[in-house]
Amino acid sequence: MTTTLPARTTARMAALVREIRTVVDRGLAPDLTAYLVGELLAPHLGAHDLLTPAQHEGDPDHYRQHILHAEPDGGFSVVALVWLPGQETCIHDHVAWCVAGVHQGEESERRYRLAPGPEGVARLMPTEDVVNGPGEVCGFAPPGDIHRVRNSCRTKAISIHVYGADVSRLGTSIRRVYTLPAE
Repeated sequence: MTTTLPARTTARMAALVREIRTVVDRGLAPDLTAYLVGELLAPHLGAHDLLTPAQHEGDPDHYRQHILHAEPDGGFSVVALVWLPGQETCIHDHVAWCVAGVHQGEESERRYRLAPGPEGVARLMPTEDVVNGPGEVCGFAPPGDIHRVRNSCRTKAISIHVYGADVSRLGTSIRRVYTLPAE
């Protein structure tokens, strides 16, 4: 993954950040926070004035993360992930609650759960395959947030992610990468 730090924010993104801040500052449970942030994000998805032209740029080698905002107190971050066709994440979970919405294109997600395997060795069991198109939002909070995401369309895909952590400081929202056998 390639990461770029925020250079410029659009007026629409600044408004979205203010809206998210009002929810995060309420100090609600992580799953409820994710749900409410998802409701705020959805109306902005697909808007031509949400991202700058530079924030639409991908990387030919792997998906690209543009950090759009990191709250000074570390309460949340907003990033744009730009995926070229076929690019994907590893199987992973997150350090905090997360909301993702498709701004352009289409993303496929395979969700997993840990399950006991032979001889007591844990295995990853797929639980659900989800395809999200423009305007669709999903959110979750640990535990139970193990997944892999990929661009499943023939064109560039862009998704907007809001994480309950400071991604500019951490570098990523990924807590753990899973290399266990998967069914």
